[in-house]
Amino acid sequence: MPLTAASSLVRRVPAPLLFLLGALSLYVGAVIAVLLFDELRPAAVAWLRLLAAAVVLLAWRRPPAMAWRGRRLLLAGVFGLATALMNVAFYESIARLPLGTAVAIEFCGPVVVAAMGSRTVRDVGALGLAAGGVLLIADVQWAGSPAGVLLALTAAALWALYIVLGKRLAVRGTGLDDMAVGFALATVLLSPLALGTGPVWGSPRLVLLAAGVGVLASVVPYVLDQVVLRRVGRARFAVLQAMLPATALVMGLVALGQTPRPLEALGILAVVGAVLLRTADREPSPVHPQP
Repeated sequence: MPLTAASSLVRRVPAPLLFLLGALSLYVGAVIAVLLFDELRPAAVAWLRLLAAAVVLLAWRRPPAMAWRGRRLLLAGVFGLATALMNVAFYESIARLPLGTAVAIEFCGPVVVAAMGSRTVRDVGALGLAAGGVLLIADVQWAGSPAGVLLALTAAALWALYIVLGKRLAVRGTGLDDMAVGFALATVLLSPLALGTGPVWGSPRLVLLAAGVGVLASVVPYVLDQVVLRRVGRARFAVLQAMLPATALVMGLVALGQTPRPLEALGILAVVGAVLLRTADREPSPVHPQP
């Protein structure tokens, strides 16, 4: 399919559906990452994910020289580093907590961003439903793994920063180029984590799995995030992310055998209700890219 035809097709797909496709890709990648934890440290898997995403994006986008200069470089670098550290904290948390539980805690970040952007009764109602659903899903026992909870909360704070910075990149029309630059910088800055990747380089299977994690968990969802962020506001994007705990629970059930409890199932319904309530609003005009 020609690039222009593909772009036209993407523009016709509703933003919530694009986001859902990205979420499915993200958590298929997360499931593969969990399986890799038997052979590699979680932080090492996160760095390999970052490396693979940086290589793919740089080869695809080939950012121009101006993307490596001045304030644009600084913003891209902060975005890339925040995203990378978010992934490290998240992987360390899902090594200690069930996937759905960690994602539910991490969702505190988008909730805060959405609350900051709320303007209507519909916003407040959607946020209330989403927050209630997350509380039902989490069912966290601090005594079980306080380190896991703290790591998930750290990922939540970085997730909020990802949304704010990601929106700034998206509206400028240079989001994908800047993402490639940011991921490349973050890969270099976090290169000490590569010390734990030794077993990968002698195993084609591990190389393939690590590359798959990078593409599925970073390239596909983050590229779709940029498309969605240019079509919706930060608050609406944050509420759309309420689908992620539900998606994570389903993936945990299907791929990892993590069965949700009745209250968690009720939480899924609350989260879906929040998404439907908020996305019932009129679709805002998209932000058109720069030439």
